[in-house]
Amino acid sequence: MPIYAREPDSKFSPCPEGLYQAVCVDVVDLGNVTTQWGDKPKCRIVWQVDEIDPATGRRYDVRSWYTLSLSEKATLRKHLEAWRGRKFTTLELRGFDLEHLIGANCQIQVIHKISDEGKTFANLQAIVPANPKAPKLQPEHYVRDKDRTPADDRPTPPYTDEAPF
Repeated sequence: MPIYAREPDSKFSPCPEGLYQAVCVDVVDLGNVTTQWGDKPKCRIVWQVDEIDPATGRRYDVRSWYTLSLSEKATLRKHLEAWRGRKFTTLELRGFDLEHLIGANCQIQVIHKISDEGKTFANLQAIVPANPKAPKLQPEHYVRDKDRTPADDRPTPPYTDEAPF
């Protein structure tokens, strides 16, 4: 008897392109992830934007994956410094707790990337400090990855830079 595997029908709609007020709702330690440059410690940062998805009635989520590094060339460091509006101090470079990002507001620019298969992905293009005149955005209807139970868990495949086969 055959066993069929198939791509599920996706009801996911990516965040539209644009500049949004956002709030950080999650930081997830992904552990060591195999990349083409070897095993690297990775994390995922998740923001909610102030735009509502008409299909779900909830805010859009935007996610970005980072190598856990504050080296001078690291994207995580560049994004955090842009978000904070200042460079890291020598003391902060010894260890910055990403949990402090939860609830922090910012503005993010979202752009779309189309995969070879024709799927649209919303990618974080830029991040800057929140507009001080805008009301502070609070997280809504979001359960942090570490607090999820199997009933409310939305499966997220592990992030890798390589195909499994």
